Amino acid sequence: MFLPRRGDYASLMRDFHWKIPEKFNIGRAVADDWAARDPNRLALQHFSLDGNHRAMTYGELRDHSNRFANGLASLGVKAGDRVGILLPQGFATVIAHVAIYKLGAIALPLALLFGTDALEYRLQDSGAAAVVTNEFGLSKLAGVRASLPALKSVISTEADQSQAAAIDFETLCAAHPPLFAVADTSRDDPALMIYTSGTTGSPKGALHAHRVLPGHVPGVQMAQEFMPQPGDIFWTPSDWAWAGGLLNCLLPGLMMGVPCVCSPAQKFDPDLAYRIMAEMRVTNAFIPPTALRLMASIDNPREKYDLKLRAIGSAGESLGRETYEWAKRALGLTVNEFYGQTECNIVLGSMVSLGVSRAGAIGKVTAGHTVAIIDAQGRELPPGTAGQIAVRRPDPVMFLGYWNNLEATVRKFIGDWMLTGDEGVMDKEGYVDFFGRDDDVITSSGYRIGPAEIEDCLLAHPAVQLAAAVGKPDALRTEIVKAFIVLKPGFPPSEALAGDISSWVKTRLSMHEYPREVAFVESLPLTTTGKVIRRILRDQAAAETAVAVKARTSARR
Repeated sequence: MFLPRRGDYASLMRDFHWKIPEKFNIGRAVADDWAARDPNRLALQHFSLDGNHRAMTYGELRDHSNRFANGLASLGVKAGDRVGILLPQGFATVIAHVAIYKLGAIALPLALLFGTDALEYRLQDSGAAAVVTNEFGLSKLAGVRASLPALKSVISTEADQSQAAAIDFETLCAAHPPLFAVADTSRDDPALMIYTSGTTGSPKGALHAHRVLPGHVPGVQMAQEFMPQPGDIFWTPSDWAWAGGLLNCLLPGLMMGVPCVCSPAQKFDPDLAYRIMAEMRVTNAFIPPTALRLMASIDNPREKYDLKLRAIGSAGESLGRETYEWAKRALGLTVNEFYGQTECNIVLGSMVSLGVSRAGAIGKVTAGHTVAIIDAQGRELPPGTAGQIAVRRPDPVMFLGYWNNLEATVRKFIGDWMLTGDEGVMDKEGYVDFFGRDDDVITSSGYRIGPAEIEDCLLAHPAVQLAAAVGKPDALRTEIVKAFIVLKPGFPPSEALAGDISSWVKTRLSMHEYPREVAFVESLPLTTTGKVIRRILRDQAAAETAVAVKARTSARR
């Protein structure tokens, strides 16, 4: 299931074949298999702000996860039960994941950034039997636990005598032996459930099998330039509660024997990101586009920090030409952009050493997958024609289905094509340009406009740090383009600047794509994965139109 380090892209695609064993368990693959070979091999490093960095070996990860698996079993958790993990990056988070997989239960990653409503929804919908969390998570659970009858056990990694209803993590582990019989799971048994980010509609629980991990490895190897290589150290600022942090970095890294760095839970800070990579000697990173754009605010990072980076992979939103070119100038490397969804991840990608890299494109089909641009009837479209990006089943990274939502699962497919809901164009060379989500595409004066190209153009403006483009209802044009802008420090908002930003797009793209309205905001609404929630911005723009129409109507009376 690992890529051969030879040949070119064409031969790689032609010769690659999946070799996932019938019996497979994620917990065994990321801990026990390596511990059996070399228990002292470094598995995890924890970055601390005070410089007191810690480390954990594969042998320690095996033993701690065995203790916790026994502890969960003593609480009545069994195969198939959902166990929430409401924790930041850290050793306990990895121990919990590995233990749950070994038990044959289903890991349910949850973000500490979730509000109480979002947390309650996911725990109710999944019927979670247990949750592992910290003091901050306990405070959120306190207000909703009464509405969670299936939740029998809450385990805390931070001892607090005032939380009588919580079981202490360390005490539970210490009470059980470091030996555990790993569940005899097949590659198709459920292992992991990640809720969709909710950029459009209510989140849905995407259920994945154990095969999802080996299915991710070739795509990660492409994005990370033939990882593993001697000395590789892997890091991401992304929350491990997201498929990006968990399946684009942590679990594949551990499976490949590459030490993974844990970083403190806090709002993303570009200076701290550079410091982490320098102090921990990170060679490989998964960094989403929004984080890379924030990192661009630091001048001359290679002069300020001793970076050892050899590869950066990026996904979650369109990287864009501006960020792509910035990384080449400022970091001295080409970011390997890739594409996927919670339901089916890393199916398109780039790898500069294989010659697969183009500014503005999200890459070509990655090894082992079949991806096409299709129409509403499921027919493949010719090169250069816009349509929906779709992935053919069977595919090892494809989800088993939405939890308790057969109707939504059925709607996700046309025949054997899984619909992504994203529009794109594939050229004759196989490169795919991301056009936008179906819901995000703007219809103006008969044109269908993808927000990604507009946002990329906006980001090239010297005053713009972050940008989002949405359609605002308009009686004449159906919709107009409205831009929401976060300015860089030192650029005060003004009507003159708004006009300059609009003209910037008009002269670089086209007359129908420029934003007719520009709003300056302090921040953009983001999911926990760093994606802009354009739905919120569209609703805001629609509300503005409704108010204006009502005012005009009242004035005529």
